Amino acid sequence: MSAVPAETVDSIIPTKQPVKQPRVLAIANQKGGVGKTTTAINLGTALAATGERVLIVDLDPQGNASTGLGIERKARRTSTYDVLATKTPIREAVVETAVPRLCIAPSTLDLSGLELEIGQQRDRAFHLRDALRTLNTGGADDFTYVLVDCPPSLNLLTVNSMAAAHAILVPLQCEFFALEGLSQLLKTVEQVRSTLNPQLSIHGIVLTMFDARNNLANQVVADVRQFMGRKVYDTVIPRNVRVSEAPSYGKPVLVYDLKCVGSEAYLRLATEIIQREKELKQAS
Repeated sequence: MSAVPAETVDSIIPTKQPVKQPRVLAIANQKGGVGKTTTAINLGTALAATGERVLIVDLDPQGNASTGLGIERKARRTSTYDVLATKTPIREAVVETAVPRLCIAPSTLDLSGLELEIGQQRDRAFHLRDALRTLNTGGADDFTYVLVDCPPSLNLLTVNSMAAAHAILVPLQCEFFALEGLSQLLKTVEQVRSTLNPQLSIHGIVLTMFDARNNLANQVVADVRQFMGRKVYDTVIPRNVRVSEAPSYGKPVLVYDLKCVGSEAYLRLATEIIQREKELKQAS
């Protein structure tokens, strides 16, 4: 019996296609109250509305992103703490939200002690990166975007998110000390790029809580645009009561009030991010 040619075997047995990995964006700023969680929730909702399948990874021990999407604490049986501390598969932590195509890996207060638990491990900075590499399986429920909601400090949780991310999205409040905080964050990004994640980049800076009646806010916008150039998104997120109210109802503002100025701004931001993604693909 003659041997079957190798090329015939190859045509009979299809080669396994590599699983497409999601784009990972870390939403980070070491300052609190700048709109990180609000941006994560509403940008995730806006991206899902355009047809993307999005996972928000809540890395803030306060769990505000989880609460803001209506995930009660008793429903957080497996959390990002389990993923990072015991290397539980991240799929076991994924919870569906009321928003179609938007899921979340929720957090609990246990995360606040993570640094003490894994701080001596050699791979401590890569727990999230390794977890996300197993997220997609090649099925219909694979994710196209992962948004990581970071805590308001440059600790091991934030370092994990930067080591796992393709790029960082920086919410920046239109206030006096905005540029000072931004320069500190940029130094951290440079350190992570040189030691842990060479591909890390700044995807963009989104100016938040903008009040056009405030002369200082207008000056901050001008200064940040002069300092960072095209890295600053055209979209500016205005101060808006509806944006502030929505989390108390466990809803993104796009669900709470689609027609308010805050919702419209986040839809524009999602469109702008998708456009930048296309440009990045064309340039690579």
